[in-house]
Amino acid sequence: MRTPKILAFAGSTRSDSCNKKLVRLAADAARSAGAEVTLIDLRDYALPLYDGDLEEEKGLPENAKTLKAIFREHDALLISAPEYNSSITAVLKNTIDWVSRAETDDEPALVAYRGKTAALLSASPGALGGLRGLVHVRAILGNIGVIVLPDQVALPKAYDAFDEKGALKEERVAKQVERLAQGLVDFLKKQLG
Repeated sequence: MRTPKILAFAGSTRSDSCNKKLVRLAADAARSAGAEVTLIDLRDYALPLYDGDLEEEKGLPENAKTLKAIFREHDALLISAPEYNSSITAVLKNTIDWVSRAETDDEPALVAYRGKTAALLSASPGALGGLRGLVHVRAILGNIGVIVLPDQVALPKAYDAFDEKGALKEERVAKQVERLAQGLVDFLKKQLG
């Protein structure tokens, strides 16, 4: 059986993002569970806002092509998605949109997404931990052919949840993140079986 390959990232570009901290921990847990994990920062792949006229005139931006190739190389996505105004962040939606675009006329639709699996997390300073935003992320991914696992982690009061080294202060929450990552790896092992 081949080793599952997971692409992990946060839907945030902020340097001290709680979601970046959370996805780092989930990525480590997925590695410990037996997956090969690539952790990326969307800040390293700056993209213009999706614009059909721009795409028609110039094609996909280089960073969109690079991201699309990275997505295609992996079996699954591990996404920590911040909640902005009860929904998905602009950077995450823009990334999803650019990566969804075909580069050639004969390319299968949504080739970077169809048949992939995703596990979702969110960290928020609010009391709901980003749950409202995860509903939107789940719907978008499901509509483009991604199997989104039912379990998720929503971390409330995130500004106080991490210690100075980036670890979660509460063991209970750390175990939830580990279980989510383990569940994703177990699912992939069965699929790749």
